Amino acid sequence: MKFNRRNLLIFLSSLFGLGFAVTVRRIFSTSQTLNVKNTNSQLPEKATISPSEIPTPSTSAPSGMFAPKKGDIRLVVISDLNSRYGSTNYESQVEKTIPLISEWKPDLVLCAGDMVAGQKLSLTEENIQAMWDGFDSYIFTPLRQIKQPFAITIGNHDASGYTEGGEFIFAKERRLAQEYWSQHQKDLNIEFLEAEKFPFYYSFLHKNIFYLIWDASSFYIPTEQLEWVEKSLASSQAQTAKMRIVMGHLPLYAVAVGRNKFGNVLAEAEELQTLLEKYNVHLYISGHHHAYFPGYKGNLKLLFTGALGSGPRVLLNSNLPPRNTLTIVDINLQENKSFFTTYNMNTLAVIEPEELPETITGFNGSIQRISV
Repeated sequence: MKFNRRNLLIFLSSLFGLGFAVTVRRIFSTSQTLNVKNTNSQLPEKATISPSEIPTPSTSAPSGMFAPKKGDIRLVVISDLNSRYGSTNYESQVEKTIPLISEWKPDLVLCAGDMVAGQKLSLTEENIQAMWDGFDSYIFTPLRQIKQPFAITIGNHDASGYTEGGEFIFAKERRLAQEYWSQHQKDLNIEFLEAEKFPFYYSFLHKNIFYLIWDASSFYIPTEQLEWVEKSLASSQAQTAKMRIVMGHLPLYAVAVGRNKFGNVLAEAEELQTLLEKYNVHLYISGHHHAYFPGYKGNLKLLFTGALGSGPRVLLNSNLPPRNTLTIVDINLQENKSFFTTYNMNTLAVIEPEELPETITGFNGSIQRISV
């Protein structure tokens, strides 16, 4: 078998991790443009998806890593960055990954929640503030310094939306999260359309794509917020955009061991899916399950973002080991398609879709894997 330079890089990356991969790639600094197998997100007729490539020649990735073809728009998607309760620092793979993000040359970075490690009543105001200071130091400052467009959704460990007797159980965490993000709203470098309830739910337009962020930090989205969601998706800004993407922390359906139960997915998932389909939403991005899966149900594409931080989980219907991941989404606006390239950030290897289960069946429904 021919063992070319791309094979060598991926092999060495898998053995020695981020630090050694960077060194090896620098040795081969004159490497040729690489092709990548991407996941085609166009939803097909009769549940089959035909492969296609984005017709752009440019590629980019951190040194030593597989370089996907770049679409009209490129997103870097990360999620679940936190460590143990109250932690003010991050796992080594998080610390090493954040400085690499700019090398993929993204138009936008999205974080699907759980940026800090709250949702614990014993945490003091000082503890919570220290966690956001840690996030600012390790995560947001490197992105802010390069003026990287960045958008977030609030996770249950950031500012849980669970209530009791009509009051937020974690009101202190919500207040401090709101204070932090209000101070840094302008630093996100995005064009807000509606931001009255920022950072909990808001909308923005970026490079002809409409993004709606809802508060899925608990399993229940209140009626008032859903009325706002429908109004926003029906707006002229949303409907004249080239594409619509929605992001929230909890997913619609279960995909991970330990999260396959009520409370770990959004309530009334089918009704929410119908709402998104009604307004031709291309993609719903979520976190929380700590397991990467590229799927679809009906006419809605679903990106279950794996955990970059601690606690990656095993997929349902699978014996694959848990792994920390980061996903690149390359978008072809003309054809209304998007393509995933997902990395195992422990080994730097690309996760091939064929490795994953064809179908995942959880307690609240089944979803299909997107095929190549």
